[in-house]
Amino acid sequence: MTAKTYELRTFGCQMNVHDSERMAGLLEDAGYVRAPKDADTADVVVFNTCAVRENADNRLYGNLGQLAPKKAARPGMQIAVGGCLAQKDRDTIVKKAPWVDVVFGTHNVGKLPVLLERARVQEEAQVEIAESLEAFPSTLPTRRESAYAAWVSVSVGCNNTCTFCIVPQLRGKEKDRRPGDILAEVEALVAEGVSEITLLGQNVNAYGSDIGDREAFSKLLRACGRIEGLERVRFTSPHPRDFTDDVIAAMAETPNVMPQLHMPLQSGSSRVLKAMRRSYRQERFLSIIEKVRATMPEAAISTDIIVGFPGETEEDFQETLHVVREARFAQAFTFQYSKRPGTPAAEMDGQIPKEVVQERYERLVALQEEISWEENKKQVGRTLELMVAEGEGRKDDATRRLSGRAPDNRLVHFTRPEEPVRPGDMVTVEITYAAPHHLLAEGPASSVRRTPAGDAWERRTAAPEEAPNGQGVMLGLPSVGAPPPLPAAQGGCEVR
Repeated sequence: MTAKTYELRTFGCQMNVHDSERMAGLLEDAGYVRAPKDADTADVVVFNTCAVRENADNRLYGNLGQLAPKKAARPGMQIAVGGCLAQKDRDTIVKKAPWVDVVFGTHNVGKLPVLLERARVQEEAQVEIAESLEAFPSTLPTRRESAYAAWVSVSVGCNNTCTFCIVPQLRGKEKDRRPGDILAEVEALVAEGVSEITLLGQNVNAYGSDIGDREAFSKLLRACGRIEGLERVRFTSPHPRDFTDDVIAAMAETPNVMPQLHMPLQSGSSRVLKAMRRSYRQERFLSIIEKVRATMPEAAISTDIIVGFPGETEEDFQETLHVVREARFAQAFTFQYSKRPGTPAAEMDGQIPKEVVQERYERLVALQEEISWEENKKQVGRTLELMVAEGEGRKDDATRRLSGRAPDNRLVHFTRPEEPVRPGDMVTVEITYAAPHHLLAEGPASSVRRTPAGDAWERRTAAPEEAPNGQGVMLGLPSVGAPPPLPAAQGGCEVR
């Protein structure tokens, strides 16, 4: 019998991307196979939704509407909606789109295959939204998208009360994993060939508040530094309120923790930060940046900024521009404020006209573009070791180049070496040119280092038909005792 196919459509942050890896793992564990990319429609289409933007629901219902006639013409097809918008809207989804078969929330991802089967047998929609976490996501099987890099969740939920954000309402209070469980997952990943991990949490550096240890995150970084074969450690996203000196020291003193930091600013105005309920002010933010730069001069720092928060004046906006000039971010993810239904900011006085927000946004983007380019130009002439990436350079085939990530996470396009290199391998190059969003290394690579991560990528791509159920890298929480032998071949992250 031909296995049923599935398609996952993911919206939102890195946490949603990681949740989708879990959903894919669950479906493949239940016997489904991923639909080919050129397939018109899969047997099961799963939407992993985000509720952060104001028009998130319009986007979902537009997608659902396009699928309605396809489902009507294809008996047995199923549609499932999960994620933050499902947690928020619950029964509304089935009322507006009665052709949806399953609605599940952020706390019960593990129920997806069961709910699909129940909907098929009972021939009616299944809506199941848990109010609290049923099982930590990392206990679930996973279809990892990369053979050489992986997300590792350290916590779920958030204890902050930012007035513009609905995430705490949808993902609940922060719940931390035990350090031993996190490190066991990292070690198992490295044994499978992964050489870069990103520690993931809604507020990653608050890790430890649930287990009563204020230095738990810095200890975790140092422990990752002792794992043999783990070449690169990153984390996202921290909160300035919880960013302590021991974390800066751990970053600087742990060789495999990369000199890269994503530190969300949101606004440079202390008055607006107070209205956002962000619990730090401009001076505190800039002092963190100063300490990081003093300890790690080569660090690349990125940020998130919201323009047009209710009540923001031109003077407030100038304060944001001031912080951008002082901090000299390598990159900034800039957003025009949009109402999140259910958040305090949506009901605040002083909502800014769209044209004013747009004009400020354009000024901010122009300034950051100029700074990003200036900071990238400082990289010209440097020799960097890159981890070869997969799918990062859209023009690589046409230019005969490959792409990779520098230690500070800058994207570098480099001349293809004569000897074969694979995603996950390491290449040493000299930077010859800088653009605002990427670097070029136009000369020959000075060295190529083949890695276990490259081996893992090669195994996966060389014989995908040998992988069980066409699976990718399948990993939940490691079991107790000796691990089973690895298969001969294995098939194929705003947290801000």
